[in-house]
Amino acid sequence: MDIKNNILETIGNTPLIKLNKITKDLPCMVLAKVEYFNPGNSVKDRMALKMVEVAEKEGKLKPGGTIIEGTSGNTGMGLALAACVKGYKCIFVTTDKQSKEKADILKAVGAEVIVCPTNVAPEDPRSYYSVAARLATEVPNSYHMNQYDNLANRLAHYETTGPEIWKQTDGTITHFVCTAGTGGTITGAAMFLKEKNPNIQVWAIDVFGSLLTKYFRTGEVDMKEVHPYISEGFGEDFVPKNYDMSVIDYFEQVTDKDGAIMARKLAKEEGLFCGYSAGSCIQGLLQLKGRLKKGDVVVCLFHDHGSRYVGKIYNDQWMIERGFLDVKTFRDVVTSRGTKRLITVEPSQTVLEAVELMKKYDIEQIPVINGNGPLGAISEGGLFQKIFDNPEIKNSKVEEVLEPSFPVVSFDTPLERLSHLINKENGAVMAKDEAGNYHIVTKYDVIQALGN
Repeated sequence: MDIKNNILETIGNTPLIKLNKITKDLPCMVLAKVEYFNPGNSVKDRMALKMVEVAEKEGKLKPGGTIIEGTSGNTGMGLALAACVKGYKCIFVTTDKQSKEKADILKAVGAEVIVCPTNVAPEDPRSYYSVAARLATEVPNSYHMNQYDNLANRLAHYETTGPEIWKQTDGTITHFVCTAGTGGTITGAAMFLKEKNPNIQVWAIDVFGSLLTKYFRTGEVDMKEVHPYISEGFGEDFVPKNYDMSVIDYFEQVTDKDGAIMARKLAKEEGLFCGYSAGSCIQGLLQLKGRLKKGDVVVCLFHDHGSRYVGKIYNDQWMIERGFLDVKTFRDVVTSRGTKRLITVEPSQTVLEAVELMKKYDIEQIPVINGNGPLGAISEGGLFQKIFDNPEIKNSKVEEVLEPSFPVVSFDTPLERLSHLINKENGAVMAKDEAGNYHIVTKYDVIQALGN
């Protein structure tokens, strides 16, 4: 029988998958080392287990102890799995820019999670680096793993990730491409691969706002390079000790927007539902396509699973709010048809007055609004049968023949969402702009917008 003794024995031996569509214009083969097949859904399972094993061997982590770590989520998950099997407690410190899903997952596997502000210096006592270090001095029988400076991090990838890639490509790999964060993955794998073939090119993908690229090029730690960025899981505002820049050949930076959009393309075109860093990794490779030639064998490492980002890069509203997604919205429909005053009626007006407004402006439905906002609506179709059955109803007040209100949505709601809200029973959708004015979009408006 093929049985694993515990979940930790399933770490590693992740598949190498050929990309076919996104990289079709490149002259070479591009392979993805898809690390979300690890039990914790990320490459960090490898180094988390190794750090625990080394800490146990060195006597730094004792039975019943508490593991403390600053993590963007993935390392915490790997450590939590190890803690579950080995009987440790976990306290993880993360930043407020990380997705809520990551924190929720850590709590689900029994960890305590502390959230710290992102936009503070590493040495600031509020930073997640500082808080993790402080807790390690305050919590009895605890050990701070410190993935940034703990060389067991890169050792894990020297011992597992690098050898797997070499074996899976039969030693034909010519380029290794990986996002750069703690430095453990790219450095450890590169150290092994360079030992096998020093001609293998190792390309690090960084994000604008990180100081790693300039440090690689100049040896200078320039804090002027540091500014807030949205990308998760890579980029740094200091240089972790896991880096050995001598095994890295080139650094390339990618924007937050390009990395997010490419991650979504990976899901739609390759069926690989990956995280932010995978999108940035492929985007960086495409930016460097001029350096590639026929016969090259490129391996890109995809760090984690897209489930950690469903509230962010895989959420249309989140993408739109940051200007990352070029889709038509309620705002675009209103803007494209020109500024028009919204025709409304008050509940105290008569049905006849409402009908006259419909005729005058050639519209089929009118919102009924008072000082507190929408109360309901009346439509040509809804009034037809009522007036036919009782002509005198024309003199009744609008409030007596109210139909349900049109749905009120965000001003930046995607057009696709509007098309689902407008149906046979509901002929329009409303939204309020920044000035507090209501606008309406009808089925006709949506059809016009989709045709343009």
